[in-house]
Amino acid sequence: MVTLMQEIGVSFGLNSPKILCVTEPVGQHELENVQLANADEVAKFATKKRLDEHLSGSLLLERALKSWGINTSLLEVRRNQFRAPSIAYLPGSWIRQALPSISIGHSNGWVFVALIEPGWTIGIDAEPHDLAISAGVFDMMAKGEELLFLQSNPQHSVTLWTGKEAIQKAARMGMHLNPRNIEIPIDNRKSIISIENTNFQLENLTNNGYNISVAITPGDGYDSISEDDLLDQTLERMNSIPDWSVGCNTTRSNL
Repeated sequence: MVTLMQEIGVSFGLNSPKILCVTEPVGQHELENVQLANADEVAKFATKKRLDEHLSGSLLLERALKSWGINTSLLEVRRNQFRAPSIAYLPGSWIRQALPSISIGHSNGWVFVALIEPGWTIGIDAEPHDLAISAGVFDMMAKGEELLFLQSNPQHSVTLWTGKEAIQKAARMGMHLNPRNIEIPIDNRKSIISIENTNFQLENLTNNGYNISVAITPGDGYDSISEDDLLDQTLERMNSIPDWSVGCNTTRSNL
């Protein structure tokens, strides 16, 4: 299969964690050919546009993970209570290995995927430069001096929009983190934004006519399930008892 995956250059300096951001056009794919797609989620989509975005995003995520050096055959995508995605090994695989945190976005026929090394979370959002954001939603995006600036300078609305969404995604809270409580310096390509004692690093860049915002912060981008706790307990037990074994020993002397 031909891939149109393009890497987006993102770096937060000499001490930047490992990051991979990629994009490609939304395409048409069959569910059975997209390993990381969720069939139950796909069944709920009301439009073909949403189906194509989901399948394209899942396929690009798979390609990005392979580029990272990860075998995706035993992986699944999970969602937390705010619908933020993460990757994990399938239940029953009994593999406990740190995996990168992820973020996925779609806009105007393109899909965007971001990966970051364990111990960090990441958010990516993108919109066309010429996107017309209605002034009627400005007071949902900002407040105080930031709102006044936005009303007087609507040309900056796309940068504010993508920056705030990237931070919402890096926080793994989506719209449950009120965008009005996220204040972004307009003219800075790179910024550090503090929200409730958490510092987010934000970078704004351009690529193929899009404004792209990437936010990162130290944190856990993994969503555990009950089997993970059982696996952790078993591994701890195995490490504490040298002759620990699972199952039973049998003697087949008649063979």
